[in-house]
Amino acid sequence: MQTKLVQVLTYKKNMRIYSLIFVLTLFSCSAKYHYRKALKKGLEVIKTQDTIRITTLDSIPIIHHDTIVYEHFYSSKDTVIIYDNIYVPKTRLETRIEYKIIRDTIRQTKVIEKAKAKASKQPNYLLWIFLIVLVLAGSQILKKFL
Repeated sequence: MQTKLVQVLTYKKNMRIYSLIFVLTLFSCSAKYHYRKALKKGLEVIKTQDTIRITTLDSIPIIHHDTIVYEHFYSSKDTVIIYDNIYVPKTRLETRIEYKIIRDTIRQTKVIEKAKAKASKQPNYLLWIFLIVLVLAGSQILKKFL
């Protein structure tokens, strides 16, 4: 069994921990703080609007001298739609991954272009023919002088 003094000390210790947790939750960051911080880091709220016009065609039958004539009415209604486009800034990790992906795709396209260039390269027969003719002509010239 615990003595009365140990129980009181344990109770005070627990109350300090509970009061600390309560104070931290009571004075934590508000949504307004996070919004201001996001505005400082580059949050851009862009409001765009668009107007949509809806045109309807209404026809009413009217009896005119034993014939039914339809009278047409055009009516239009406007609707304004407002969009709130919010740009959320990216973290350093997200931009780093994005740049890494771009860099890797550029490297892969370079490798593919090199492979295509090597595959499409035709052997230069004209150069080989010129070299063979040069060697044969040189051997004929050497035979004359020797």
